[in-house]
Amino acid sequence: MATPHPALHPTEAGLPPPSPVAAEHGARVLAHLRAQIAQAPATGNAEQTISFADFMQQVLYAPGLGYYAAGATKLGGAGDFVTAPELSPLFGATLADAFAPLGDCVVIELGAGTGKLARDFLAAAPSQTYRILEVSADLRERQRQTLSGLPVTWLDALPERIDGLVLANEVLDAVPCEVVRFADDHYQQARVTMIDDHFEWRWQPLLDGALLAAAKHRVPPVEGYQSEINLEAEALVATLASRLGDGALCFIDYGFPRREYYLAERRSGTLACHYQQRVHFDPLILAGLQDVTAHVDFTAMAEAAVDAGASVICYATQAQFLLHGGLLNRLQGAQFASEAAHANALNAVQKLVSPAEMGELFKVLVVGKGEAVERLASLAAVDQCFRL
Repeated sequence: MATPHPALHPTEAGLPPPSPVAAEHGARVLAHLRAQIAQAPATGNAEQTISFADFMQQVLYAPGLGYYAAGATKLGGAGDFVTAPELSPLFGATLADAFAPLGDCVVIELGAGTGKLARDFLAAAPSQTYRILEVSADLRERQRQTLSGLPVTWLDALPERIDGLVLANEVLDAVPCEVVRFADDHYQQARVTMIDDHFEWRWQPLLDGALLAAAKHRVPPVEGYQSEINLEAEALVATLASRLGDGALCFIDYGFPRREYYLAERRSGTLACHYQQRVHFDPLILAGLQDVTAHVDFTAMAEAAVDAGASVICYATQAQFLLHGGLLNRLQGAQFASEAAHANALNAVQKLVSPAEMGELFKVLVVGKGEAVERLASLAAVDQCFRL
C-alpha cells in the first residue's frame, strides 16, 4: 500500500534552508539516489523502490556524497550535533582510566569523529598504541590535523585478530537500519521510492527471512506500530567479537534494552535526524545534508557479542560508567586558566552525567574475551546487565 510523503522543503518543516553550496550538493545526492532507485527491481505494483537501510546507507556513506563521506562540518557547535568528546576532554581521559587495568595494549577506535577522543585518551594514557578505522575520508583528514604529532595510525580494514581495546562511541546508531511496522495483520518493511524531486515511503509485506523473524520476536503486533531493527549493527558487533582474542569491546551510544526499546507507547520508533543543531523526525528530506540515526537495541548487541563467544562485562548508563571511572577525580585535579573555563568544564560534566542530558539516555556496553574479562572485573560495581 502506498503511503504518500509530502515534498517538504526544510522551511516547511521548521528547519533553516541549506546554503547555496549545500543545496547544490543536495541536488547531486538526489541525482545519485534517483539512479540507485532506477536500477532497483520493480515491486508488485511495477514501482521501483529500495529498502530504507539502502537509502540510509546512501545518504550517509555514498562515496563523495553521503553525509559522512562529504566535506561539510558535522560535529561541534558549528555542525549538526555535539558528541561527548566535543563537550569535554575529561570524557576521553576517564575512558582511559576505566580501561587502565588492561595495561599497555592496542586501542582501535571506530569512527573517530574529529579525533578529539583519541587525543584526550592518549593524553591520559600516552603509552597506548592507538589506531583508527574511519570510513570517511573527510573525517580522516580532520583527525590527522587534530592528532598531528601523536602516535596514531589509520586502518583500512579490521584486523583478523583483535587483542586490546575497541572503542565505538556513537557508531552503532549510524549503522543503516531497517524500518518495520505491523499493519493489516502482518509485518511490513519500509521502502523508499522517488516521485519527481522528493522521496516517498512504501511498505512491502515481510514474507520470510531474518528480518521477519526479528520483527516477530521484537516488534509488538499492534496495528500501526513502527520501529527499527538493525541487523547490520548486530553483524558488526558479531564480527568484532568473533575476531577478539584477549581484549574488550566498548560501545557507547544512546539506546535502550529491548524491553524498553519496543515499548507499546513507543509506536513511532526512534528514528531521528540532526540538522544544524536541530532534531527532527523526517529522514526523507535533506538527503546527504543531515545525520540520520536510530537508537541502539543494546539487548540485540549483547546477544550478538555473546553468540560470537564474548562475555558481557558491563552494561551501565554513561553516568554510572563515567562516575565509576573517576570522572569527578579528573575534574577535581584539572587546572583551569580562569573561573569561566572552570564553569564551562563543570557545565560539560553536568551534560555528560545528568539524567536530563546524556547521563541516562546514553549507555555503555563492554564485552570481552580472555584475561581482559578478569582485568575489568571492577566494572561489576556498576553492571546492570540484568536489564538487558
